[in-house]
Amino acid sequence: MTRLSVTDRDGVRTTTEAGAGQSAMEAIRSAGVEQLLAICGGVCACATCHLYVDPECLEFLPPMGSDENELLSALSHRRENSRLACQIQLGPAIPNLNVRLAPED
Repeated sequence: MTRLSVTDRDGVRTTTEAGAGQSAMEAIRSAGVEQLLAICGGVCACATCHLYVDPECLEFLPPMGSDENELLSALSHRRENSRLACQIQLGPAIPNLNVRLAPED
């Protein structure tokens, strides 16, 4: 299980437990965070699940793939700690994940 803490665009923090094999996008949506649009449904085609990962959690994440990097490169709010929630697969290697939803582009 991964302890996932999400801060939405209004500053409201939601914490949930997520199972292995679930994407961060799926866990965030299951927790009822409605501001995460994820229009493409998690196939890395839209970047509407853009979030900022707490720098202390970045070391637990696998490297970013080229498709994710390409989508993020088109966003005006991209930061060094930007990731797409649909591309973060949760599991034992990620004990805690703290994220903040990025502004809509």
